[in-house]
Amino acid sequence: MEKCTNFDRNVTVYEQTQMSNLESVLSAADANTDTALQRLFALLRMPSISTDPTYHDDCVATADWLVAELNGLGFDATRRDTPGKPMVVAHGGPKDAPHVLFYGHYDVQPADPLELWKSDPFDPQIEEGPDGPMIRARGASDDKGQLMTFVEACRAWVETTGDLPVRITILFEGEEESHSPSLVPFLQENAEELKTEIALICDTGMWDGNTPSICTMLRGMVAEEIVIRAANRDLHSGGYGGPAANPIRILSHILASLHDEQGRVTLDGFYNGVHDVPGNLAQQWESLGFDPKDFLGKVGLSTPAGEQGIPALHQIWARPTCEFNGITGGYTGDGFKTVLPAEARAKISCRLVWDQDPHAIRDAIRARVRHMLPDDCEVEFIGHGADKATVMATSDPAFEKARKALATEWPNEAVYTGGGGSIPIAGHFKEVLGLDSMLIGFARDDDAIHSPNEKYNVKSFTGGVRSWVRVMAALGK
Repeated sequence: MEKCTNFDRNVTVYEQTQMSNLESVLSAADANTDTALQRLFALLRMPSISTDPTYHDDCVATADWLVAELNGLGFDATRRDTPGKPMVVAHGGPKDAPHVLFYGHYDVQPADPLELWKSDPFDPQIEEGPDGPMIRARGASDDKGQLMTFVEACRAWVETTGDLPVRITILFEGEEESHSPSLVPFLQENAEELKTEIALICDTGMWDGNTPSICTMLRGMVAEEIVIRAANRDLHSGGYGGPAANPIRILSHILASLHDEQGRVTLDGFYNGVHDVPGNLAQQWESLGFDPKDFLGKVGLSTPAGEQGIPALHQIWARPTCEFNGITGGYTGDGFKTVLPAEARAKISCRLVWDQDPHAIRDAIRARVRHMLPDDCEVEFIGHGADKATVMATSDPAFEKARKALATEWPNEAVYTGGGGSIPIAGHFKEVLGLDSMLIGFARDDDAIHSPNEKYNVKSFTGGVRSWVRVMAALGK
């Protein structure tokens, strides 16, 4: 008991020390803005495209650049080669402080089509935008700009106080944009080195320009390709139409059976593991003022589809889906060709939430197809991945500390949000390292990630640096 009392006393002193330093560190971060942007621009000039083998050496050079930057800040940083692109691993901060793992990725998407860019995608520019100056370059938002907000926050702490308020392990990946083939083996092989108390991921965005967010729910996904075959060749519809099985008609009938008139998925057991949104979280989401008509209006739609009676925001963040992503069969070229095709294909993806089992849902899809498949037909199934949803344990005090820290930097309080898409790294940290993740990012919806003319607001960058300064201080308490 006495040991615990002494520890509490040390934490109080530590907390007081860090809070007295906070304003000085924030001032240093502001003073570093110009040089911080220069460092970011140097990183953005490196075409670290992981999907194209032509740029392998550029990815290695980018990893080496990050290692040098981190070592210059006092981290023990190394490049770790993998069968694909290198990882960057670094350790720093006091050994007796709370321990966090920070993740980012240094690889970027290809810049094609180049003719649609306003400027060279690897020659970063500052342009004036509707919300102030913005950085135009490939990787500005996804994820180099976000990654560097954390590095620059570390710089401000080290230059001001000589150390960090938390113990930090950094993991920078170079294959996120090419489905991370080396990541899980690397985590498994280095699990003991990478285990901390919580993970921080900066690959998400704010709710709006004045409202930061912590993403606490990410949907999983199961993807399945279905190929139905009938006759041994395409058939003339005049000679065979009627008695011959038509794979397009059969496939369409099966796909139509997957939803009822209320928009619910009809697969056996599909909703096993789906829970209601807790009341306090539902109230917070309601306070965001999400307007489904405005949301859909931006893409030329007006009326929510999906499950009847379920709010649109809940549909995106906390409800599962079964969507058709592509259907092919028969003649699809110019003009007309009256054939009964020998085969038809469909690609289906199901976004998953809470405790849904992706493998059970894949089995249910296949069982439905087999049950409805008529005589003279055969089916081939091609799986394209299966990942569970990730739900963070927001009861961990670190979440509320971070939320309050963000609220002191931005005009509006930080909110807990969900994510309609998937960020596999959060699930891998949970499964391999046993870590919950806080997903804190400063991107904007209009950043055009993966598209021509990607940008990152300077306000997102500078506000992100200051936010991480505050979050580090809060987590170091």
